[in-house]
Amino acid sequence: MSWGTELWDQFDNLEKHTQWGIDVLEKFIKFVKERTEIELSYAKQLRNLSKKYQPKKNSKEEEEYRYTSARAFLATLNEMNDYAGQHEVISENMTSLITGELTRYVQELKQERKSHFHDGRKAQQHIETCWKQLEASKRRFERDCKEADRAQQYFEKMDADINVTKADVEKARQQAQLRHQMAEDSKAEYSSTLQKFNSEQHDHYYTHIPHIFQKIQEMEERRIVRIGESMKTFAEVDRQVIPIIGKCLDEITKAAESIDHKNDSQLVIEAFKSGFEPPGDVEFEDFTQPMKRTVSESSLSNSRGDGKSEPKFGGKSKGKLWPFIKKNKLMSLLTSPHQPPPPPPASASPSAVPNGPQSPKQQKEPLSHRFNEFMTSKPKIHCFRSLKRGGAGPEDFSNLPPEQRRKKLQQKVDELNKDIQKEMDQRDALTKMKDVYIKNPQMGDAASVDHRLAELGQNIEKLRLEVQKFEGWLAEVEGRLSMRTEARRQSGLYEAQNTSAVNSCAQDRESPDGSYTEEQSQETEMKVPATDFDDEFDDEEPLPTIGTCKALYTFEGQNEGTISVAEGEMLYVIEEDKGDGWTRIRRNEDEEGYVPTSYVEVYLDKNAKDS
Repeated sequence: MSWGTELWDQFDNLEKHTQWGIDVLEKFIKFVKERTEIELSYAKQLRNLSKKYQPKKNSKEEEEYRYTSARAFLATLNEMNDYAGQHEVISENMTSLITGELTRYVQELKQERKSHFHDGRKAQQHIETCWKQLEASKRRFERDCKEADRAQQYFEKMDADINVTKADVEKARQQAQLRHQMAEDSKAEYSSTLQKFNSEQHDHYYTHIPHIFQKIQEMEERRIVRIGESMKTFAEVDRQVIPIIGKCLDEITKAAESIDHKNDSQLVIEAFKSGFEPPGDVEFEDFTQPMKRTVSESSLSNSRGDGKSEPKFGGKSKGKLWPFIKKNKLMSLLTSPHQPPPPPPASASPSAVPNGPQSPKQQKEPLSHRFNEFMTSKPKIHCFRSLKRGGAGPEDFSNLPPEQRRKKLQQKVDELNKDIQKEMDQRDALTKMKDVYIKNPQMGDAASVDHRLAELGQNIEKLRLEVQKFEGWLAEVEGRLSMRTEARRQSGLYEAQNTSAVNSCAQDRESPDGSYTEEQSQETEMKVPATDFDDEFDDEEPLPTIGTCKALYTFEGQNEGTISVAEGEMLYVIEEDKGDGWTRIRRNEDEEGYVPTSYVEVYLDKNAKDS
């Protein structure tokens, strides 16, 4: 089966077919290019998707990834990133092994095809030239034969005419002979040209054209084989990454199987356990009997409602409140509000002053409302040391519940011990270096490390003092937790605490900085015997005044921690604006809070400015 013998007369069709083959090859190259672009785009989208859901550094999301389900999700994101990398590998391999190779091959194929068909056209032109030569020789022979025949007829006519002279007859005879000789010469030339043409035509159709067509056939077959191999490579590139993609999927499955719901539940307990005991039952209040009831705004009820003339706070069993209730203090007024301060009004009229969020000065709420607030509030402990701006807690974590405080202190002790170990390792390394310098002075000066050794010694001493300080706080917290637990087991204090906790549970309020506060009744104060739990919350000295201020506008302090001021009122400044737009002021010993800085004109003392 050869194109040279079977398709000897299909030169034009072969030219069209081979061009179609090149077009198919270029179409496949374009297809692979678009596939690589899709793979790159898919990989990019996968990477962006994985990056979008990655936890941000130094954010709350990082803390959430201690749960096994969150860690499994993070592992899935990482595996998806690797999965995207495999699609990039597919794109790169297809580009290098298929697109690049085939593009070069197509250029070579076009050159080869052009050369073969150029030879074919050249052969066709040669045979056509031979044919034209044969036709010209044939026409010349035919013309000479006709002229010789006419010359012979003219001679015979002249010879038969008696009126013609002998010279004219001789001339006619010579002319006839000449024409006859020319005809013989044309015949010989025609015969020679015909033989030459037949030989050339035989070589053309049986040698030259088959040879050229055979080369074209081989070229086309190589093209077909090459596109087949490229299609195999197209599949192999995908197949090569399947094991790695399978590993990625296996890792995702493994991460999913590593999720431990029990462990996550335990982590939730460790993260949010406060160490407090739940409140007891609420006592029945009998309103049918006339009695004098004292209702505190910050408690559910201070009376028993059992018909007795005064609430029961005496006795050992009634001497302790619910653990997260502290002594009477309006702590919520000492915290900077979370909301940004309102802009100053356009006029000084009260109607033009925009009120902030809800004021802490609220009317007394019904018992059911206060109980609902108690049930939905978070039990937190508050102390003066937690009243720092921006919600930053105190160094001893006293703003946290006992259990959370113990964990934070333990974590801090462990971190300090690690720092001590690092410093000690550096000191040991420098000590060895110093010994080497002493033994080999040419290697270095031993005195050059003394200064660094002294610094390390000071750092270690400071860290040890820090460890002792935090260990003392840790021992204090652990001791109190154990003492409370033991005391509740050994006495009937638990029942009394239930009643006391319910009567005062509404005192708990969450301050803007996240610490634990309670409201104090504006009508009466609840007097409770001091307990060992109250030692943590001894009142500190009030902040000193650092200047005065004049209210430029009237401000209705409706946000918790704010204070209302009237236009033109003079007040004391105890803490200037720290950049959040609020200034802390004091009206008297019992009234202090925050007002927008733009609402007052501050006059700081010179000593306060210097400090």
